[in-house]
Amino acid sequence: MQISIKATEPQAAFLGMHCKFPAFVAGFGTGKSEVMCNSALLDSLEGGASSMIAMYEPTYDLVRLILAPRMEEKLQEWGVRYKYNKSDNIIYTSNRQLGDFVLRTLDNPARIVGYESFRAKVDELDTLKMPHAQEAWNKIIARNRQIPDTYIATSPKPVNTVSVFTTPEGFRFVHDRWVVNKKPGYEMIQASTLSNPFLPEDYVESLRATYPEQLIDAYIDGEFVNLTSGTVYYAYKRQRNSSRETIQPGETLYIGQDFNVGKMASTVYVQRGRVWHAVAELKEMFDTPDVIRAITERWKSQGHHIVIYPDASGKNRKSNNASTSDIAQLQQAGFEVRAKPSNPAVKDRVSAMNKALESCMVMVNEQACPDTARCLEQQAYDKNGEPDKGSGSDHQNDATTYPIAYEMPVVKPVINIPVRFAL
Repeated sequence: MQISIKATEPQAAFLGMHCKFPAFVAGFGTGKSEVMCNSALLDSLEGGASSMIAMYEPTYDLVRLILAPRMEEKLQEWGVRYKYNKSDNIIYTSNRQLGDFVLRTLDNPARIVGYESFRAKVDELDTLKMPHAQEAWNKIIARNRQIPDTYIATSPKPVNTVSVFTTPEGFRFVHDRWVVNKKPGYEMIQASTLSNPFLPEDYVESLRATYPEQLIDAYIDGEFVNLTSGTVYYAYKRQRNSSRETIQPGETLYIGQDFNVGKMASTVYVQRGRVWHAVAELKEMFDTPDVIRAITERWKSQGHHIVIYPDASGKNRKSNNASTSDIAQLQQAGFEVRAKPSNPAVKDRVSAMNKALESCMVMVNEQACPDTARCLEQQAYDKNGEPDKGSGSDHQNDATTYPIAYEMPVVKPVINIPVRFAL
């Protein structure tokens, strides 16, 4: 079989590792998915036709939209005939030298059952909370025990290995296991975005323009940095982000809405050019009809067009005993509703807000929005590295950030780098 492998220098170094638990910890644009797929194919070649390589993603969408298409593309490059069984999420190969690939998610570790793998590949393990990552890791290791009858050792690797490919997300599971409590067999390659000479010239600058400063060390340099200390919205500065804007007659109002029985929270924005100004707030409203009445009486009845950015989960929940969902009630009230099928990851919403505050795209009239200003200043992280929900600051902050995450989302650049070396 004629093999052509795509690899940068750090990728090549990773492919040459011979430990039990190798990790590729790297920034964006370093080709984590590329080296993961190449590593899987090389291990399958060593395991032979009866081997099973297990490949894991945090969610089913990542399996379906990223991993499966990428593996199909690689198999086509190698000239390997295959069949992808989407119901079982297994790629079966028709080749005497390669085995099969089982694709699984990490969202429910209890479902990691029913098969044995020869070697395993785990993508973005550090996006999981520590206890979740620990449970998934233990399950993956337990399934990784196959010794194929077609296995012929062609490298010094142990028979069964589990490889990790991740962006560093603070001091989480990977940092704990590969740095703090490192044991024999746990080895790591760290790669910076700048290590890839084949990136577009503006790639790094586009990342700097997209992400807040606190994340640059992690997402460009591939370094472990503390992302869960201090306040959540560290970029909010009263002096820098202060606004004196107020609601003007007849203008459109953009309202972030969080649903909580007895603690409904709303943050009202106006736009001045491209800048969003928080100019009013509602807090501790009882339920959705209560919020609708307040918005209608104060603003809609005065000729304001109302655009609502609600918690996306409101499509399926009711804050009162009505027969319709919270979002449906907002629509029936004549408000324009902007909501995606699901909420973005909390860390992405936090990142979007911090970037907007850093660039002064979000300003706050702290006299008109005293609770909004206080909550942005005070919400900290809890012991699990998540925004603390026990301090009473979370509801207003959720309302404040929903519009920003919708209109100014964090979207990393997508690239395809054709880099090759021969094996």
